[in-house]
Amino acid sequence: MIYRCAPGQVSYGEAIGILLIENYVPFIPGDVANATTYDYPVRFQRISGVTHRHLFSHDLSVKEKVIEAALELKKEGVRAITGDCGFLALFQEEIKEKLKLPVFLSSLLQLAFIEKIMSAESMIGIVTANAPALTDSLLEAVGAPQKSRLVIGGLEGAKEFRRAVFDESGILDTDLVESEVVEAAKTIVKENPETGILLLECSLLPPYAAAVSRETGLPVFDYVTMIDYVHSAVVKKEYSGHM
Repeated sequence: MIYRCAPGQVSYGEAIGILLIENYVPFIPGDVANATTYDYPVRFQRISGVTHRHLFSHDLSVKEKVIEAALELKKEGVRAITGDCGFLALFQEEIKEKLKLPVFLSSLLQLAFIEKIMSAESMIGIVTANAPALTDSLLEAVGAPQKSRLVIGGLEGAKEFRRAVFDESGILDTDLVESEVVEAAKTIVKENPETGILLLECSLLPPYAAAVSRETGLPVFDYVTMIDYVHSAVVKKEYSGHM
């Protein structure tokens, strides 16, 4: 087999590129920003000067910084690009057109798929980092179903999550955060019994997805389900066996 060098590229084998905002939280296994979350190599790229505060406030002035970081990932040979904050959906359309690569910046992009696999009577529950910031315009940007199909529960008032993520205390108590995420999910289901599937919007929440599924009995989608799915499309598995 003959391999050819890609001009300007100094490393190989990282099919998924992940944009990281500057949010200083301990990113534990299962988090989008922890490399051990994946069964395959990923490439991280910091978006210098862009924080969760910019994205929660829908600050479009940081767009060029996001595009610049995405272009760096493309230059290093990744085949698809995601991010570590669902509110990067603000830039989804422009970046995918700019890069001409598969771009899937927000876990919320799964909503359109989820709607199609559910009965028309079912509701979709969303556990988000910040419910007030999950506006109609942002939901429209990700192609979400009608808002009447959605039930949104936010963690902006959850004490431990807010302390770790919003206030960047530098400490994360996973037991406390898990209980807050589970409680948010259970509240959605209790108040809306027709909820059939849950989506964890925030990139810090996949570590708690198993507990949410166990406690609610529902299928749970999150950032990592999306990233694994896209990886399986851009790096195809080869099969062997026998008949």
